[in-house]
Amino acid sequence: MILDRIALILLIVGGLNWGSIGLFRFDVVAWIFGGQGAVVSRIIYVLVGLAALWSVSLFFRERNAVIDNTKE
Repeated sequence: MILDRIALILLIVGGLNWGSIGLFRFDVVAWIFGGQGAVVSRIIYVLVGLAALWSVSLFFRERNAVIDNTKE
């Protein structure tokens, strides 16, 4: 599902950003968009948080079998 992929991308961005904060005390999102209080930075932070909430739903979904579409 496309929304799952968007959430995954946002979680990767958020995880890398938190990693840089933890290791280097450097907030990449704030640096790119003009500080933690900047509107765009806050939007990115909110989107990452919403992506995390969306990803919680993955625990409660049925898993479908993987279909191999390769042709021999």
